[in-house]
Amino acid sequence: ANMEGQKAKRIVDMALYKPTVAPVLTSELGVASPNERAPADAYCIVVIVLGKQCFLVLRQQQFNVQALVAVGERASKQMVKFAANINKESIVDVEAVVKKVEQTIESCSQQDVELHIERIFVVSQAEPRLPLQLEDCVRPEGEGDEVRMRARALGPRTTTSQAIFRLQSRVCQLFRDTLTNKGFVEIQTPKIISAASEGGANVFTVSYFKTSAYLAQSPQLYKQMCICADFDKVFCVGPVFRAEDSNTHRHLTEFVGLDIELAFNYHYHEVIESITDTMVQIFKGLRDKFQTEIQTVGKQYPSEPFKFLEPTLRLEYSEGVAMLREAGVEMGDEEDLSTPNEKLLGRLVKEKYDTDFYVLDKYPLAVRPFYTMPDPNDKKYSNSYDMFMRGEEILSGAQRIHDAQLLTERAMHHNIDLEKIKSYIDSFRYGAPPHGGGGIGLERVCMLYLGLHNVRQTSMFPRDPKRLTP
Repeated sequence: ANMEGQKAKRIVDMALYKPTVAPVLTSELGVASPNERAPADAYCIVVIVLGKQCFLVLRQQQFNVQALVAVGERASKQMVKFAANINKESIVDVEAVVKKVEQTIESCSQQDVELHIERIFVVSQAEPRLPLQLEDCVRPEGEGDEVRMRARALGPRTTTSQAIFRLQSRVCQLFRDTLTNKGFVEIQTPKIISAASEGGANVFTVSYFKTSAYLAQSPQLYKQMCICADFDKVFCVGPVFRAEDSNTHRHLTEFVGLDIELAFNYHYHEVIESITDTMVQIFKGLRDKFQTEIQTVGKQYPSEPFKFLEPTLRLEYSEGVAMLREAGVEMGDEEDLSTPNEKLLGRLVKEKYDTDFYVLDKYPLAVRPFYTMPDPNDKKYSNSYDMFMRGEEILSGAQRIHDAQLLTERAMHHNIDLEKIKSYIDSFRYGAPPHGGGGIGLERVCMLYLGLHNVRQTSMFPRDPKRLTP
């Protein structure tokens, strides 16, 4: 009964307590208001009791601060005891005085101040037994990964995960802002379609009333139709589905695609230049505005700073093959790059040109989708390209075929049912400008920019062949 009474009293106290707007525990805490009282809402992540005082660590998103409850004029023994019994990950409301500290607090992001708590309320009490401890989430990769993936209401609470997903949000914003400033129009495309957009078998089939449909592997066909509709330059951000049974560090069955398509005047390299400039603006924006997040991630996952060139390095596929052969790799002229060879080429490019970002142009036609424009000077190759970060592909793109007859021939060569893509092919019968584009994987960009080693670390709710929840 006494416990119930105490609980009821806490609820009443919380109802009576009307704090001002709670400040965020940013790196500026203590610089602007030392010795001032500050209210704050935060997660309580550590509780240590030492005699008549209790140390807490409070967290807001990617920042945390040490807090102290000590018996004195503003705090009773009962208050210290109350604070000592708060479960980890409970949400608390505190009113405290910001105090400078003589010794740096290495374990917190706020290292030169602490909070001396005068009032504390539990807003939401976490269960005493959590599915995982947040300390487990900051261990080296591979340890407890499966538990982290299942407990997605807890895992992303770490300062590292908070930094990763805030940086990811910024990538989307920079992508949109850069392209909007270039005169692009954002479009939305359907994800339930009548034919496999990339051809092949790596497509999810879904029941669609009395027939079957597919989940879009790419917004490719619809981007092109918009170019034919005289939009000139378009982009879209949305989910992409790939039914690839690949349980690797870089494959997901659903990811966020950042897609670009634009008409060009003289040469498809205008498209490459537009995309690479967009990527460079993203890299510069992250470097200049998100050093706090980059450094936070780097504490748990150290990596070399990401390097890029202006203008972006562009190599032809044959040049890349030659570099690999010089390094001892045996491969044919028209053979696609394997994952190990991609990584090796990335290391070779970094050694020779000191860049982590580059373009490989003029891919063999045999390894590209049906809508890829053949090279007019050599039919074995195509006007297509991939872009790489730290030796891994993040974009695949090409000049598209804009002639209906040639497009029909290429679709037939790939054994694609023409009836299912009739509306797509018909789009090019009424006048279509030369155009090209590409699709970027958001999660891969974030993973590789930060030097991480698993794309699931940059996917809030990852989907792979073995994971369909949460």
